[in-house]
Amino acid sequence: MNEIGCKPIEGTPSLRSIYFYLTEGCNLACRHCWIAPKFDESGIMPAISVDLFRKVIDEALPLGLKEVKLTGGEPLMHPRFKELLEIARQKNLSVIIETNGLLCTPDVAAEIARLPNRFVSVSIDGSDKATHEWMRGVPGCFEKAKNAINNLVEAGVRPQIITTLIRRNASQIEEIVGMAEHLGASSVKFNVVMPTGRGENLRGAAETLSIGELIRIGEYIDMILPAKTKLKVFFDSPYAFRSLSSIASGKGCFRCNIFNIIGVIASGQYALCGIGYHVKDLVFGLAGTDSLERVWKENEVLNSIRSGIPDRLEGICSKCLMKDACLGSCIAQNFYRTNNIWAPSWFCDMAYSDGLFPKSRIR
Repeated sequence: MNEIGCKPIEGTPSLRSIYFYLTEGCNLACRHCWIAPKFDESGIMPAISVDLFRKVIDEALPLGLKEVKLTGGEPLMHPRFKELLEIARQKNLSVIIETNGLLCTPDVAAEIARLPNRFVSVSIDGSDKATHEWMRGVPGCFEKAKNAINNLVEAGVRPQIITTLIRRNASQIEEIVGMAEHLGASSVKFNVVMPTGRGENLRGAAETLSIGELIRIGEYIDMILPAKTKLKVFFDSPYAFRSLSSIASGKGCFRCNIFNIIGVIASGQYALCGIGYHVKDLVFGLAGTDSLERVWKENEVLNSIRSGIPDRLEGICSKCLMKDACLGSCIAQNFYRTNNIWAPSWFCDMAYSDGLFPKSRIR
C-alpha cells in the first residue's frame, strides 16, 4: 500500500450510513459481480449475527447514524432478515435494500413496506429471460426478479430496477425501461461493470463496453431517454460526464459519501465498503470487539481520506473541475486497480487516455 500519510483534521464527520454486507454467499452466480460471493443455494454461508447487527447500530447512533444499507451477497438470504428490518425500524433508521429478488415473497415485501423510510432496488439485467439469466447464471431467476417487483408494488413499495450494462444488453435499454414501467417500478439505474472481482473476467472476455461506448450511452440516457418515459432514469457515471442541467437539478447525481459511511462485511469486520473482501488494507477492525467510535475517529486510512480528498487525488482527477463534487468517484475501485488511495477514477483515467475526457471539465 502506498504511503498515505495522516494529519489531524478538525472534527470527525458524522457516521451517517453503514453498509451491511449481510451474507458471504449468494443464490446467483453473476458474471459481473464486483464482490464475487460464493454460490450458495441453501443459505449455509456465514452471515452477520442479529446481535452484532444490533450492537454496531447502537455504537453508531451516537456518531450520527441515520441510515443502513442491507446488501450482500444476497441480503434476503440472511436467516433472520425480518428481525434486522425490525431493529432498523425501532431505531428509526432509513433502510436501503439491494436484492436480486429471488426471495422477495409477498410476506417479505410486506415486512419491507412496514419501514417508514425505505428504498429498494432489484437487479434485472435484460428485457428478456435469455439475457438476464446469462448474466445471473441461474435458470428461472428472470421471472422471480419480476415477481419480486410485483410483490413489492402490491405491498406499496415501488422499487428501482438496476441494470448493469454490457455488450449483450446495451441494445435493450428502452425495452428495459418499458418493462420497468409495466411492472410499476419507480426508476431505472444503469450501472457499468466495475473492474473488480468477476468484473475483471468479464472485461477480459470482451463482453463489456468500451469507454467510448459507455460515454455515448450515458449521454443518451442523460439527454434523450428522459423524454421517452415518465420514470426517472439514471446512468452511474462520474460527474465529469454528466450534463450541467442534470447536476444542477440533482437528477441522478449519485456519489459515494465517502466521508460519512463505513462498511461491515459478513466476516464481522469493519471495512471501507465491500472492497474489504478483496483488499485487506481497507479493513479497519472487528465489529463487536474493536470500538466503532475509536475506529471511526482514529483509523489512519479514514483520516487520510478525510484530509486528503479531493486535494491529493492524482492524474486526471487532480485537473478536473468536478473533483470537489465527485471526490474521485469510487475510492475503493481506484485503490483496487492501482494500490494507491489517491489514484484517479478508473473510468476517467481510461477516458483521458483515450482522448475522450471532456476538455471543458479540465482546469
